[in-house]
Amino acid sequence: MKELLLLRGGPGNGKSTLAKVIGGTHLEADMYFMEDGIYNFDATKIKLAHSWCQLRTEHNMEDSVERIVVSNTFTQEWEMKAYYELAEKYGYRVFSIIVENRHGGVNEHGVPDDKLEIMKNRFEIKL
Repeated sequence: MKELLLLRGGPGNGKSTLAKVIGGTHLEADMYFMEDGIYNFDATKIKLAHSWCQLRTEHNMEDSVERIVVSNTFTQEWEMKAYYELAEKYGYRVFSIIVENRHGGVNEHGVPDDKLEIMKNRFEIKL
């Protein structure tokens, strides 16, 4: 069975690290901002980054990649909607996994504390 794993959580929670442990094809919007191994975030391009991530996910699904792991913050349910639609279209079973920072992980992307608090307060969980 083909699988799509959506790793959710705040910056520094370990989503990227867990994705590498799980294996498969790993994608995340932050990859859009990598240039020659250097992370160059540009807030004006965040929508482009997420579109890029969704498009790369779809390309992998078109190629029937067995396991795709997408690690983004996904603080709101609607942010995962496009991935659920792609999974249905291409026959993927979806797992949404919340990654908590219980290990003292550090926010490597320099997200300011006030933005981290906003993300934390808007995080939706569907039980």
